[in-house]
Amino acid sequence: MKSLGADKEIDYTKEDFNKSDEIYDVIFDTVGKSSFSDCKKSLKKKGLLLEIFPRMSHLIRGFWSSIKVITGGAKEKAEDLIFLKELIKAGKIKSTIDKRYPLEPIAEAHGYVDKGHKKGNVVITLNYI
Repeated sequence: MKSLGADKEIDYTKEDFNKSDEIYDVIFDTVGKSSFSDCKKSLKKKGLLLEIFPRMSHLIRGFWSSIKVITGGAKEKAEDLIFLKELIKAGKIKSTIDKRYPLEPIAEAHGYVDKGHKKGNVVITLNYI
């Protein structure tokens, strides 16, 4: 997160952001484990809650709150993927791969991701004959 410009990053496995008295401009919940109340308490008025995993209750509560909730995924377009590929080739974006799984034990890979502790991407490898 610091490489993206964040002043501070908090590892949720080591520190609970809502146990401190700090107030933030933005909370970026990358694992979907934070309650709306905890986030609202820790955000400045008109703060921003970014969520990777959409939670309808957070979106609805955001309408009647002093904070803004932004969530959802992006739709891939061919030109966006080509642009992304060029950034990777140029070394401007680096991907962190946590684990690789062959296709056969894909349920195991999903189980690993669902635990919410991965430290990068999980890759499924396909072997073509």
